[in-house]
Amino acid sequence: MKKKYVICGVSNRALQMFIGPMINEFSKESEIVGLLDSDLYRFTICKQKYPLLKHVPTFSANQFETMIEQTKPDYVIVAGRDDTHVEYILKALRMQVNVITEKPMVTNAKDAYKVMQAEAESNASVIVTFNYRYSPFHRKIKEMILEGKVGRITSVDLNWYIDTFHGSSYFRRWNRDRKLSGGLSVHKSTHHFDLVNWWLDQKPEEVFAYGDLYYFGPEGELNPRKKASRFCGNCDDQRNCAYHKRWNPRSGSNSVRDDHLLAGVYEEIPYTNYRPDACIYDEEISIEDTYVAVVKYDGGSLLSYSINFSAPYEGYRLAINGTKGRIETTEFHEPSRIHFNYPEQTIDYFPLFGAKETIELVKNPGGHGGGDPILLEDLFLGPDPSRNYPILAGSEAGAYSIAIGEGVWRSVKEGKPIKIKELLFQQEKVTNHCTK
Repeated sequence: MKKKYVICGVSNRALQMFIGPMINEFSKESEIVGLLDSDLYRFTICKQKYPLLKHVPTFSANQFETMIEQTKPDYVIVAGRDDTHVEYILKALRMQVNVITEKPMVTNAKDAYKVMQAEAESNASVIVTFNYRYSPFHRKIKEMILEGKVGRITSVDLNWYIDTFHGSSYFRRWNRDRKLSGGLSVHKSTHHFDLVNWWLDQKPEEVFAYGDLYYFGPEGELNPRKKASRFCGNCDDQRNCAYHKRWNPRSGSNSVRDDHLLAGVYEEIPYTNYRPDACIYDEEISIEDTYVAVVKYDGGSLLSYSINFSAPYEGYRLAINGTKGRIETTEFHEPSRIHFNYPEQTIDYFPLFGAKETIELVKNPGGHGGGDPILLEDLFLGPDPSRNYPILAGSEAGAYSIAIGEGVWRSVKEGKPIKIKELLFQQEKVTNHCTK
């Protein structure tokens, strides 16, 4: 029997990640019965792209309860702008409807706590789509840890690099406003910190971090000149902007296409009141572009983490150290944007006493290192029965990833370590104090 779904937030991510596959690959198992968004033009784009949705009813942002009452869905898929997630997740849980939410689940620890509490009081549940867990390399690392290959994990080193194309895109869009995104430490925590939390199967206790805005904002070293309210589409400084020139030839054609960002430095679809080509040097930018952090876990493991949002190439370097050995891997992302030769990704295992092993994995196609298609199978077909460890994430995993991300930028601003439980459960303390 088909399950019924409504989509809250008809974003590019919703179109690519959920709506398209549900129509093209999972139509026997799923049916889209409602679309909700604050921008009515997004419905037009969606139905032009997917004519089978022609007669699906649409609802404005304040019609959530009406949509649920009329369509009676089994699941609400939340895929709008990050700051809108919490409203629809909480409403769905109160109306006893299951939730599948894009990551980040919410944008701050306070809202994460609200979601956990609401889920505890509801008959419905929350699934957070941590697709990066599903990469074949990341699943293999999890399996090696479960097999005891590294023993008790003592430390993890994770260094992440976002290239000048992808990295600068966050500073052209709404992500650059912390009120809307939680900042990039929260946005990326849903990949990076969740991965480490999942591999370790431990809860973070404390984080200390440094960070700043080095590349973007009005003081960015490569800013052609200080000027307010510029947009890439009609900027007089285009030919003096190193970031624009790198990815946009003088002919005007796009030098790169990216499934995640659609095309060029700004999307081609003219959504209502949305300009994803704002200047990367604007004064309105309120987030950081570089972080270095240390996280302590309740099982004794330590994480050393860094991320740079303006690197020459995209990828990461990972090492996991334990009492029986070490795992290493290096991944280069987006080969179309790398201008040098680089090795294929492997996993190297170094036993503490013994010979090195190099593991070459069969890769699978799809976004996020091949993780998206396998996640979708788990969502719409049910978890793979041959997998002997949990991988689908709930609200608690979503909350702890966000708490680390918020802890990172708070530590940067406050210059002190941040206790994760104090950050995540601060609302519980306030509630208990008020009821005494």
